[in-house]
Amino acid sequence: MKWSRWLEKWGMSNLKINLGFAEMEFQPQDEDRDAAWEMYIELLTRITTQALPLESGDELTALKSIYSLFPTTREIIKRHKRHAQEFTKIAIIVLNQVVRPFTAKWHKLSLQQAFDDPEMCRQFRQELEALQQQLIHYTAMLGDMAGVEKDLILLEQLEETN
Repeated sequence: MKWSRWLEKWGMSNLKINLGFAEMEFQPQDEDRDAAWEMYIELLTRITTQALPLESGDELTALKSIYSLFPTTREIIKRHKRHAQEFTKIAIIVLNQVVRPFTAKWHKLSLQQAFDDPEMCRQFRQELEALQQQLIHYTAMLGDMAGVEKDLILLEQLEETN
């Protein structure tokens, strides 16, 4: 399967990637699967894929959790070295194109005490929800790369609707 097709399958075709890269074959190896599994678990257990109800949670803590994806991803990439190239490609693209714009904006605003303003907190939560939707797609992609039989996000969502 080509990268462009794999990204499309997971609702991530909006990522800006080089045409040559998009036409390359997507061929994850065991190291990619291992790295994807590690990141998959990190994403499933953070605010990245979990709701932040209005009556609970803290915006600054949520922002810090989102930001922590950078060092977490770097550690996973360093641990697997150059043997997890397919994982590394998508992880870096998602960090730079999806996560970084959110963290850059809100880090600056948090330094300006934005989280003391209820309206700014509401705006943060709205933008966090939009980011979470993209990260849920990314998490599902990683689950696929890791060879997870059933996506744990979907299992949890099915239980909530029943």
